[in-house]
Amino acid sequence: MKIGILMVFHETTARPGPFAAELERCGFESIWVPEHPVLPVNPQTPFPQGGPIPDVYAHMSDQFICLGMAAANTTTLRLGTGVTLVPEHNPLVHAKQVATLDYFSGGRVLYGIGAGWLREESELLGVDFPRRWTQTAEHVAAMRELWSKPEASFAGRYVNFPPVRSYPKPIQQPGPPVLLGSRDKNALKRVAKWGDGWCPNRVDYDYMKEQLAILKDECRAVGRDFSKLDITLMGGLKGERAQVQDELQRFASIGVGRFVVMAGTLTPDNYASRLAQYASQYVS
Repeated sequence: MKIGILMVFHETTARPGPFAAELERCGFESIWVPEHPVLPVNPQTPFPQGGPIPDVYAHMSDQFICLGMAAANTTTLRLGTGVTLVPEHNPLVHAKQVATLDYFSGGRVLYGIGAGWLREESELLGVDFPRRWTQTAEHVAAMRELWSKPEASFAGRYVNFPPVRSYPKPIQQPGPPVLLGSRDKNALKRVAKWGDGWCPNRVDYDYMKEQLAILKDECRAVGRDFSKLDITLMGGLKGERAQVQDELQRFASIGVGRFVVMAGTLTPDNYASRLAQYASQYVS
């Protein structure tokens, strides 16, 4: 089982470069950074976990700058977006951003994506919120053209551009693996149709077993090979090392290949000791 850490970087946390270097030293496979570019004041959209939206959502640092700093301080650590809110970005500009990180990191990007849940944020950034997953699919298709072709063009509902050249190209071709971070009713159909993997969060073994069986059926229906998908689970496990390792093995037995620990706030003073503790529980 590959083990990663998801970390929200903000003003009082550990800095991305030293943090990533310590992750790599401790044997973790990947670092994952989430994003919310802006938090509207007094949104009407409820927080999915209940209660008010935590203030940290207004303090999330830029995802790709953090991952760039992580890349510069490591050599093997995979660089995951956990997740990028795709329709909130201009696809021409964002394709360059993703490709540049992949190129200069030596092909280490894992492109976890979402379509956004906070309507007020999404609409500020040009998202067609009721059809945000349709918009997301089109953005990804357009970016794959830019990532893989010397001269790319695209004609769609949301994205239109004439032949253009965009370099550097990602080392991973036809682009970094696209992992859908979604649990809505059509999520598994999208994974089977055009995704490279699935990365849900905060779900248990029974849910994953049921959903992965459905995903296998969806893959068969469209001629995809389920075994080639990157199945990543984000969350946390209770117990000491033996209990954690047993649970990781249960997830591995149903097709989960990576577990990403959603870390709390790790500061310059405590991140090394906390990462050592996580490693003692999770890393084989």
